[in-house]
Amino acid sequence: MSALAAAVDDYLIVRRALGFKLERAEKLLGQFVAHCDNRGVHTVISDEAIAWAQLPAGSAWWRSQRLSVVRCFASWLQARDPQAEVPPQDVFGPAGGRRAEPYLYTDAEITALMDAAGSLRYPIMRATYRCLIGLLAVTGMRIGEAIRLDRDDVDWTGHEVVVERSKFGKTRLVPLHATTLVALSAYAAERDEVFPSPETPSFFVSSTGTRLINCNVESLFRKMVGLAGLVPRSPRCRPRLHDFRHRYAVLTLLDWHQAGLDVEAMLPRLSTVMGHRDPRHTYWYLSGTPELFALAADRMERYEQESRP
Repeated sequence: MSALAAAVDDYLIVRRALGFKLERAEKLLGQFVAHCDNRGVHTVISDEAIAWAQLPAGSAWWRSQRLSVVRCFASWLQARDPQAEVPPQDVFGPAGGRRAEPYLYTDAEITALMDAAGSLRYPIMRATYRCLIGLLAVTGMRIGEAIRLDRDDVDWTGHEVVVERSKFGKTRLVPLHATTLVALSAYAAERDEVFPSPETPSFFVSSTGTRLINCNVESLFRKMVGLAGLVPRSPRCRPRLHDFRHRYAVLTLLDWHQAGLDVEAMLPRLSTVMGHRDPRHTYWYLSGTPELFALAADRMERYEQESRP
């Protein structure tokens, strides 16, 4: 076995420890290693990776998919082999047709966003957006689900919220921490003081007491991003409302790793809470996080040490 093939095996072990299946990645990386072995190449070289991605001929999208598998492996390999090169992103065309990279908010950035909500014109809007951002950050709900919440959807005694009419038409229960319930209760009291006779059952309301509209939420969120001083980390990595889901998924997985739980067995639970039909759809939210790689590698090393006679 070549050194590059051994590195691929280690990489797959680490990624699978995070819950990834990687059937297609394993097949493609095996083909890439065979290509490199035939060419006498012992690490990832950008030119060789680009040449391999074009074999056999296919669409630009498929070539990009092949190269992205090598890019992810190369990013991991560079920590072990400084000679490894990470191929450039947009070799086969602009990235507009590809998914955006997740913007993983830090605790300080979330605090800054909630503080920025304090600059909104009306007191009820300040309260609404502080509470909305906080709820998204700690539940991983989609923004559309959050603004569709009605007052009766919050189960105060059961410590959960009922999410109806989610992306796939299913209803699910999302657990709430006690501190989240306190924040929701404080917001509800302020909302009801401003609108004692509501015209809408909506939990979150606008300055006129109506249900929030997605496009208006997006517009105000962009304003808060600017006020909070958040800037894009790359052309494809910009602060978005949807990225609170990425943060929730990553932090949940980190907590499980640190608790020594069986992450792969727990993933279906995370998928259920996030409203995914299949755990495979959850994997996207867990990719490319250095903290997860480090924890998975540490657990693998400890397992190997404990297994030695």
